[in-house]
Amino acid sequence: MRTYKNTYVALLISTIVIGQLAGGITPGAVKAAASSKTASAAAAAASAIKPVQMAPGVTATIENVNIWAQPGGNILAYTLNYSNASGANANLTQYFSRVVTPGGSVIPANPVTADVLKKKVGAKENLRVTYYVNVGQTKSLQGFKVSMYVWDAKAKGYLRQAGSFALPAAYSTTVATGTSLNMIMNNIPVTAAAESLQLYKYSGKVYAKVGISLTNKGSKVLTDPGYTAYLVSSSGTSFELALNSSQSSYKVQPEEKKSIYYLTEIPAYLKTDNMRLQFTQKDETLKLELAGAAFKLPAVTIPNLVVANGAIKKITINSNTIETKLSNASVYPDKASAAWSFQLELKNTGNKAVTLPTYELAVKSAKGTSFPVNAKALNGITLRPLEVKVIPLTAQVPLEVEQNTLQLQMIEAVSQGQVQSSGGSGASDAAGASGTTGGVTAGTESDAAKITFPIAYFTIPYMPRADIQKGQEYRTTTPFGSFSYSLQSIQRYPWKDDDIVVAKVNLTNTQAVTLSLPELKGALKVGNLDLSASTDLLLDKDSQELAPGKTAEISIITKIPYAENFDSMNISMYTTVNEEKLPFLSLTTNSAINDIPSIERGGSYTVSGKGKNAKLQENRTIVYPGGGNFKIIYTELLMSNEEKRQSALARMQAYYQTTDGQFYEAQPAQTTGLAAPGGKQLITFWTKIPKSVATSEISMYLGPGIIGSKLSESGQEATGYINIASLKLTPQTVTPAKDLSRISLYPYILTVLSSDGKITEGSDTISIVLNYNLMQDRTYDTQALSHKLIVKITDPYGQSTEKSLTLGTDLTEGDNNTYSTTIVRSLYKKIGGGSYKITLYDEFQGERIELGNQTYFLTYEPLPVVEKPVTEKPATEK
Repeated sequence: MRTYKNTYVALLISTIVIGQLAGGITPGAVKAAASSKTASAAAAAASAIKPVQMAPGVTATIENVNIWAQPGGNILAYTLNYSNASGANANLTQYFSRVVTPGGSVIPANPVTADVLKKKVGAKENLRVTYYVNVGQTKSLQGFKVSMYVWDAKAKGYLRQAGSFALPAAYSTTVATGTSLNMIMNNIPVTAAAESLQLYKYSGKVYAKVGISLTNKGSKVLTDPGYTAYLVSSSGTSFELALNSSQSSYKVQPEEKKSIYYLTEIPAYLKTDNMRLQFTQKDETLKLELAGAAFKLPAVTIPNLVVANGAIKKITINSNTIETKLSNASVYPDKASAAWSFQLELKNTGNKAVTLPTYELAVKSAKGTSFPVNAKALNGITLRPLEVKVIPLTAQVPLEVEQNTLQLQMIEAVSQGQVQSSGGSGASDAAGASGTTGGVTAGTESDAAKITFPIAYFTIPYMPRADIQKGQEYRTTTPFGSFSYSLQSIQRYPWKDDDIVVAKVNLTNTQAVTLSLPELKGALKVGNLDLSASTDLLLDKDSQELAPGKTAEISIITKIPYAENFDSMNISMYTTVNEEKLPFLSLTTNSAINDIPSIERGGSYTVSGKGKNAKLQENRTIVYPGGGNFKIIYTELLMSNEEKRQSALARMQAYYQTTDGQFYEAQPAQTTGLAAPGGKQLITFWTKIPKSVATSEISMYLGPGIIGSKLSESGQEATGYINIASLKLTPQTVTPAKDLSRISLYPYILTVLSSDGKITEGSDTISIVLNYNLMQDRTYDTQALSHKLIVKITDPYGQSTEKSLTLGTDLTEGDNNTYSTTIVRSLYKKIGGGSYKITLYDEFQGERIELGNQTYFLTYEPLPVVEKPVTEKPATEK
C-alpha cells in the first residue's frame, strides 16, 4: 500500500478561525432546505427513491448513502428515517435491512454504536438510525440497493421483504458549489457551505487551504464535536485535514457565522479540479470511520501574499480582523553584514481580545535565500479590542545580498500529522502517477512535527539609517508607546587603563497618557568595536513612569581602549522579555565628541540622580612640594545635600587634568554616613604628579561614580563615573604662621598658649610643656583624614627632634590642656640656657607643609649652693 506522510493541517491567521466542524452531523441528520439557495443534497438525491412501507402507518426512507475507504475494507453507511403515523409505538427490533451488492451478495447491516439502543419509534414520531456494512474493496455506489425486511413468523426464514431502495446511477450526497446545507450538529440546526480552495507554494512544497462556513441557527452554543475533515481529489485520493491543536476547541454563538480554514500539503502533480471536502465521524467502539457531509469545492485560486510598502495586510483570527503593517525599516552596515531594523504594527479592529498563534519570520532575498528573524516577541501576544502593539524586529543580511529587493516573510508554524491517503487511482490525477489505495489513519501526537506556511510577504523598503544629529528631535513608536528623542551629547574621558564613552539621550513622552518605561539596557558600537557586553545604561528617574510631556535622560556608558579612535557610533536600547532581547530604540550618529563642560573657579558642580541630588564647591587645593621627583596635589570639596531627607550621597570620582592634557587619577576619601538635608560633607582627592608639572592652571574632571546602571555610594567601589565637568581649581600656597595661635589642620584648630622649657644644671634632659587649646570644627561631616601633625623641636644647639601626634588622641580636645615631652642629649650637661623653637607641620602621604613656628626661652635651673657648717674652738682656747 502506498501512503502519503505529508498531510498537514493549520488554522491560518489570514482567515477567520473557528475550529473543526461541529459535531453531531450524522449521515442522516440532513433536513430539507428552506430556500432555493439552500440544498439538502442527500434529501434531493433520496427524493427520487420511493419510501418503503414497513407496517400500517410506518414507512422508511433512505438518506446519506456513502462509502468511505478503510484499511479493513470500505464501509458503506446509510441512514433510515422511520416515520410512525400510527397511534402506537413501532418496534424496530422487527425491522431489518440488507445491502445488496452489484454482484448480488447480500450483507446484513448493523446500527452504528450511537444508534444501537434505538429500539422503537414513538407514535406520531420520526426516528433516524444509521447502519453500516463492509463492502470490501468496492468504491462506487452504482448498482447497490438496500432491501427492507419485517419479522413474520409465517414467512420463509421468518423474514418478509417489505421493499427495497435502489440507488440511482447519479446518486450523490455531495453539496454542489454555491449552495449551502442545512444539518443538525450536536442537536443544533446549522447551515454549512463550502467557501474556497486556495493553493500556496512555499519552500518547494504545495499547500491547499480549504474554507467552509458554519452558521448557528439554534439557540444554544455550538461546540467542537471532533469530526475529521479530508480533501478528496476527483479520483478519490484523500488528504486528512485537521486544525492546529491550540484551536481544537471552539464555540459558535447562536446566529453567529464563522469560517473554518484547513491546510494540507498535496503532491505538486495532483489535479485540483472537481475536489471536495469530506467530513467523517469515528465510531471508536467499532474502530471505523463513517462518512458524513461532503461539499464540492470552488475552483482553485492562488492568492497574492505580497504586501506593498506601507500597505496594511488584514488577517482574521477568531472572527476579529487584525491589521498588520511593516514600518520604520532602516539599515546600516555592520562589518560584513547589513543590520536591518523594522517594526511590525498590529491593531485589533474587532470587538474581542485575540491571542496570536505561533509565527516564524524571515527576510527573503530576490533569489529565495532566507535569513531568520527572531519572532518570540510576536508569538502568543494578546491584543485587546482596538489595541495597537508595535513589535520591533532586527535581522542580519550579508552585504553581498541585494538589499533593495528584500521581503519579510510572515510564516505560521503549523503542527504536522502523518496520515495515509485513500481513494482511487492516482493515474487520473497525474500522468504516470501510481495508484493510491488504502485507509486513512491520523498521526499520533508523538508523530507530530512542524511545517511552515506563508501568511504574507511584506515588501521591505531600502532605507539607509539616517545619521542622528545632536540636539535635533526625532520621533519613534515602540511597544511601550510613542516618544520623541534627541541625542544630547557624547562624552569621552579617562578611567583607569581605558576611556569611558557616554552617549546621553533624552526621551520625551508624546502621548496624552502616562507611559511605563521597561527595564532598559544599552549596547554601544563605536567604529568596528562591538562593546555591547560591557555597556551599561543609567536612567535619571526615580520611577519608570513617564507622564505626558515629561522627559527622561538616559546615559549609555561603555569603556574603550584609551588609544582607540572612532568616527561613528551605533546606540541601541532594549529590554528583555522571557530571556529574549526586545529592541526599544536604535540610532546611528557620526557626531563629534562634545567638549567637557567647564566650571569656573568658585563655581558649583551639581549632582542629579535618584535620591542623590547635591552640589559641590572647592574648599581648598594645596600642593605638598615633596622631597623627591614628585609632589602631591590635594583638594578638599564641600558637598551639600540638596535632598529633603537624609541621603547617602553619591561617591564622587575625579581625575586631575594639567594644561598640556595629561590626566592623573585622583584618590578619593568620603564619609560613609548619611547626610542630613542641607548638611555638608568634606570630601578629599589627591594624587602624585611630577615636580616639573605646573599646577597653577590645573583642573579636575569630576563626576559621581557608578556601579553598573546605578550611582555608587560612599564605601562602594565604583566601576566608572558620569556627567563629567571640568572644575578649575585654585591651588593655594600655605604661608607658615609666625606664631602658633590658631593653627588649622581640619577639622581641628590648635592654639599653643605657651610653652615652658627647662633644663637643670648638669642634666642631660630638657623638659618641655605645651599649654594649648584644641577645638574640632563639626560644621562638616568627614571621614577620618590621613593628615598627621608633626611637632619639630629645635634646641639651642640647632639640633631637632620630631614628634608625630594625632589630634584628638595625643592632643585632646578642650581648653587649657597640656602636653609634655623631654629631649635627652649628653651635651645638654654643659648648657647654661638659651632658646628652643617649635615648628608644626601638616604631613600627608609622607610629604609636609609647614604650618607655623614659634621660639621660646629655655629656663636654666642651677643646682642649689650647699654651705659648709662652722666648727667652734674649745673653751680652753678662749
